[in-house]
Amino acid sequence: MLIQELKAGGKTFAGFGAPTKATTLMAHFGLDENVLDFIVDDNPLKQGLFTPITHIPVFPAAALYERKPDYVLILAWNFAEPIMKMHKKYSQEIGRFILPMPEPEIIN
Repeated sequence: MLIQELKAGGKTFAGFGAPTKATTLMAHFGLDENVLDFIVDDNPLKQGLFTPITHIPVFPAAALYERKPDYVLILAWNFAEPIMKMHKKYSQEIGRFILPMPEPEIIN
C-alpha cells in the first residue's frame, strides 16, 4: 500500500479528521500508531482523546504546523476540499495531502 511504502522510506504521517468511519478505514488498511503519528481534528470535543482500537492521539489542527508531518491522510475524505482549502499553507510550505478513497491519491 502507498502509505506503508512511504512510511518505510522514513516519511511521517498525520491523519486529518476523527470520524467514526476513520476507525473502519484504519482497521481495514492496517493504519495504526506505527503508521499514523497523530491525528488532528477541528472538533474540540475530540482533541486530547485517542482513536478507538489504535489509541492514536488527536490534536488540534495547529499540530500540523508544529510537528510538520510529510503527509496528511484525510480520514474525513467527504470534507477533503474544505480541509485542503483551509490548510493550503500546509500543502504549500510543509507537506502533501493524501486522499484515501476511492483509490489512494497524493494531492500535489
